[in-house]
Amino acid sequence: MGQQQLLLIVLGVIVVGIAVAIGITIFTESAAQANFDAVMSDMLRIASNAQQWYMKPSSLGGGGRTFASVSLPNLNMAGSNANGTYTLGSIQAGSFNITGVGKEDGDKDGTPITIALAVYPDSVSSTPVITSR
Repeated sequence: MGQQQLLLIVLGVIVVGIAVAIGITIFTESAAQANFDAVMSDMLRIASNAQQWYMKPSSLGGGGRTFASVSLPNLNMAGSNANGTYTLGSIQAGSFNITGVGKEDGDKDGTPITIALAVYPDSVSSTPVITSR
């Protein structure tokens, strides 16, 4: 083989190597973003179910206009699924917090995606605990 052919082979190997590295990076970022979106969707569904439960009279199995006894089983939800793990905290009569911890590494240091939401009878707000995205 001539020098030109060897140079083209080496150049081809370098280009393919760079393309593979870029592909792995894009896939990793895409997986983290997809997990963030899935965890957020699950948390918003929990919040929506909780607001419905809040409005339902206690005689019909609801909260009777209080979040005091809200729990994931009351909302027909499990504590975890394929997307992440969910916990309720700071439960008060007029609000509570949901924390979701995803399955993917959110910031490339091994820390999983973590999101916190505050749920009120008529709204949901994101607290500053969104640590990864």
